[in-house]
Amino acid sequence: MKSFELARAASLEQARELHGKAGSVYKAGGIDLLDHLKERLLEPERLVDLKRVPGLDRIEPQPDGGLRLGPLVTLAGVASSAAVRRGHQALAEACALAASPQIRNVATLGGNVLQRPRCWYYRLESYRCFKKGGETCFAVDGENRYHSIFGDGPVFAPHPSNAATALVALGASFEILGARGPRAVAAGEFFTLPSVDATRENVLQPGELLTAIVLPPPAAGARSTYADVRERPGFDWPLVALAASVRAEGGLVRQASLVLGAVAPYPWRAAAAEQALVGQKLDAAGAQRAAEAAVQGAAPLSDNGYKVELVRVLVRRTLLGLA
Repeated sequence: MKSFELARAASLEQARELHGKAGSVYKAGGIDLLDHLKERLLEPERLVDLKRVPGLDRIEPQPDGGLRLGPLVTLAGVASSAAVRRGHQALAEACALAASPQIRNVATLGGNVLQRPRCWYYRLESYRCFKKGGETCFAVDGENRYHSIFGDGPVFAPHPSNAATALVALGASFEILGARGPRAVAAGEFFTLPSVDATRENVLQPGELLTAIVLPPPAAGARSTYADVRERPGFDWPLVALAASVRAEGGLVRQASLVLGAVAPYPWRAAAAEQALVGQKLDAAGAQRAAEAAVQGAAPLSDNGYKVELVRVLVRRTLLGLA
């Protein structure tokens, strides 16, 4: 690990000023950042610590019934928040299932959303893959049992964030501060495919800072949940994940949002499955139709075809749980 300067910001303005030095990176909980430093994927001159910036660790109810979450709220804090559980259950459940209890008490919501892929080829210093400015994805002809089945490449590392999947399903937006001032980006437009830029997973520009995540008020009659399948329940990344939000009225589904995780380079909206649900009863037959629609377009690699069936099972079981 290369030596670096640690600078502690007391305000957003000071954070941006400190970050102005070339080779600087922001630090929140530091879980993923520390891995990058150890693996020499990042060698910054300065870390700008955000923990002392007021307000970044708060969950604030909004007048319209929505929530504003600071990016430094811990995963444990989100998972245990009565305000989050009351109207945005999928996010609370996604954070409650992330990592281990020890990590959830340190790792932040913003850090979870912005973490980099867990692909071993990306994480190993000796492989210069697309993510590191190279010209190949070594997973295509290599070990790919945990990789993407959607997205069409050229990178097949799946997005690792539990929380991101739920935030897209719940229609969240991200508040960002940069040199041109603040801007807001819908969660569904925040994450990007590697065909746009293989070295990035989102639209954050150099020097920009995620300052808040805003959840809209829950629609009347809407219910949401998050579920995943993993090899080890206690501490592991999901093999497949699903965040679902469904609003029913008069016995029929009026609105559905289904977002898959761990199967694509960004949170993958299962649009065909949503269409299969709307206007139908949320029963066993409806859940099965949605499950089949959810795997349309899947193109597994040599060793991850099992994910297709896992998606079917997870979608069906999760929707029946909301029935």
